[in-house]
Amino acid sequence: MSSEAVSSEVAPEELLPPRPLAVTIKVIDTFGDWVGKTLAWLVIPLMAGLVIEVFSRYLFNNPMVWVYEMTFMIYGGMFMLGAAYTLLKKMHIRTDIFYERFSVRWQGIVDGSLYIVIFFPGLIFLFDASWGQAMHSFHLREVSEASPWAPPLWPMKMAIPIGTALLLVQGFSELLKCWWAVKRGTWL
Repeated sequence: MSSEAVSSEVAPEELLPPRPLAVTIKVIDTFGDWVGKTLAWLVIPLMAGLVIEVFSRYLFNNPMVWVYEMTFMIYGGMFMLGAAYTLLKKMHIRTDIFYERFSVRWQGIVDGSLYIVIFFPGLIFLFDASWGQAMHSFHLREVSEASPWAPPLWPMKMAIPIGTALLLVQGFSELLKCWWAVKRGTWL
């Protein structure tokens, strides 16, 4: 080996992120993965409710009005609370006509910039607005008027700020990954 080849090689330790960075990302990603996989189980009562409603409506001509509200509440909760899992798994919509051709460093710069300029400010605004609405609903003991069941609305409304908070935390992990991509030219 020539001396140039040896000097340009990077020690494996230098390719690894610092332990606090790696631990922070691992904890956030593990929690986000657990939340997403736990929420996936809500598909079972969601589907059971829909099947019961279809049989009740079309076989017995006796629709159950509470099932509609239950299923949209479950789905709404899954949608909001599962957004962080979707971000973790990189399943959100991305327009990558040019992005995929960028180097890893430029991808990190673009992603990191968008997190800082659009993602975090937008979600902080959403959290603030939705928290106020959820707390207002809780204090009023607001119920749905769409059916005689009249379920409380605050749990569904509370899913918005909780899901937003989870998304903000996962976004922080993604921002750290962007920083590493810019610094080292490789994704974690």
